[in-house]
Amino acid sequence: MDIRVAVARAPNAPFTLEAATLEDPRPGEVRVRIAGVGLCHTDLVARDQLIPIPLPAVLGHEGAGVVERVGEGVTGVAPGDTVVMSFASCGHCRRCAAHLPGYCREFSPLNFAGVRPDGSSGVHIAGQPVSANFFGQSSFASHALALAKDVVKVRTSLPIEELGPLGCGLQTGAGGVIRALAPPAGASIAVFGGGPVGLAAVMAAKIRGCDPILIVEPIAGRRRLALELGATHAIDPAAGDVAAAIRAVCADGLDFAFETSGRQEVAEAALASLASYGLLGLVGVPPRIDATLGINLAGLITFGHRIHGIIEGDSDPQTFIPELIAHREAGRFPFERLIATYPLDDINKAIAAQLRGDCVKAVLIP
Repeated sequence: MDIRVAVARAPNAPFTLEAATLEDPRPGEVRVRIAGVGLCHTDLVARDQLIPIPLPAVLGHEGAGVVERVGEGVTGVAPGDTVVMSFASCGHCRRCAAHLPGYCREFSPLNFAGVRPDGSSGVHIAGQPVSANFFGQSSFASHALALAKDVVKVRTSLPIEELGPLGCGLQTGAGGVIRALAPPAGASIAVFGGGPVGLAAVMAAKIRGCDPILIVEPIAGRRRLALELGATHAIDPAAGDVAAAIRAVCADGLDFAFETSGRQEVAEAALASLASYGLLGLVGVPPRIDATLGINLAGLITFGHRIHGIIEGDSDPQTFIPELIAHREAGRFPFERLIATYPLDDINKAIAAQLRGDCVKAVLIP
């Protein structure tokens, strides 16, 4: 069928809006009419080739919409179902069997190669295949293909177009706290970075009953929003020594720290803020593939500090995305406050607005 897509053709270059053709679903696949797709930092990382997906490519990996057609053998979803599209996993390795599909043995080739496992692409432009299947979907488009097992059928009266970010960014932030760190009620936590992942983590920390909840964020508007969403203290990193500011609130240091920026100096400040036996969760994509973290081994051993790298919030989308929707419906996870919508045609304006901090989470409407 004829579709419309946003295409990444060169690193650090604007996306272009183009006509394309989409194959019919193959066995195990579904075709989804996209109602909304979140704009994630990882999409820009892929465009700019830190994730080396071949260009040109159709990116986008936070899609939500309605199933229009299913391929042979598909069960569990049918035309007319509302779905949130999430990342791809093999479904049968040890980690998938343990309900940790983000650590799937085949995660990188399934999500970053730009092709199906057999090497084909379902998207063609001017008769030529282009990289697609990004995170198992490539949803910067009017329609996308995905494996049926990687979409999550949801039943809710919430706006469909707002649900896409649950497929990656929001489940990363919320799952990173609820599932990976799992702080007990009354534990102290600081979230480093007030973007969509960080603010989802703030809301999740409130759900867990953490106290105090600190946000470390340079943009004043995002600090204010974090306080409205559950943070008890806000720290401007430009104001001085972040670790000292945190210890002014938590004299013994933090029980938990959650770092979303991927920047070495921020991660090291978070590590320096931990109490004994404190746990640091890392979810931020670094600016370079060879980025490192400086660790004093004697200090790490002496104080029992722990570091946990986290993919997709340690979540199983099939169960965790409905859990987050239930929190939203109950008023505990008001992620709609993060969202600003833009037409897909305005993707480059949305990128600029998000980078300036004019909005927290841009959602593109085809």
